[in-house]
Amino acid sequence: MKLLLASRNAHKAQELTELLPGITFVLWPTTAPDIPEDGAFFQDNALQKATHALGWWQQHGTEPVEGVLADDSGLCVDALWGGPGVLSARFATDLDYPTKNRKLLAMIPSEERRTARFVCVLALAPLQGEPFTVGGSVEGTLAFDHRGEQGFGYDPIFIPEGYMETFGELASDIKHTLSHRGRAARALKAKLGL
Repeated sequence: MKLLLASRNAHKAQELTELLPGITFVLWPTTAPDIPEDGAFFQDNALQKATHALGWWQQHGTEPVEGVLADDSGLCVDALWGGPGVLSARFATDLDYPTKNRKLLAMIPSEERRTARFVCVLALAPLQGEPFTVGGSVEGTLAFDHRGEQGFGYDPIFIPEGYMETFGELASDIKHTLSHRGRAARALKAKLGL
């Protein structure tokens, strides 16, 4: 199966390639317009990205695909009323991730619980048929500092339930079994019969 991936995030593309070995991905071209994502929920954004990208690709695509896969995911911190949530990719965009992570951690009041979850919604807009979504989430807590260089984004501050290490410290094969994106990818494979 060949799908267009509605993202320019190289880390996300690499992770999805590892999680979905039965799918070949065509990456969203650098010359294509930005994909809108202004929904209130992860599901809204994932569907919006998938359907928008499919419409654009049908007019401008350079190779045949069977549909478009879009991912919307983020970190939801209980002490920050669920934030940054759907705005995770747009939080402190002027900072690199180690600095961004430390900024986010500094926003949590010292007396608050450090519980959080990663959420991922994958939307598939096939050439034939209706778009659909699958999701995955993982519960955990936040570390007190940026730890580890594995993974990407907020991985080095998120400690999955049952572990002492952050996603930034865990090997990718362990992370894939636990992560929000890993769980969403397994749900997608089951839906597609892969």
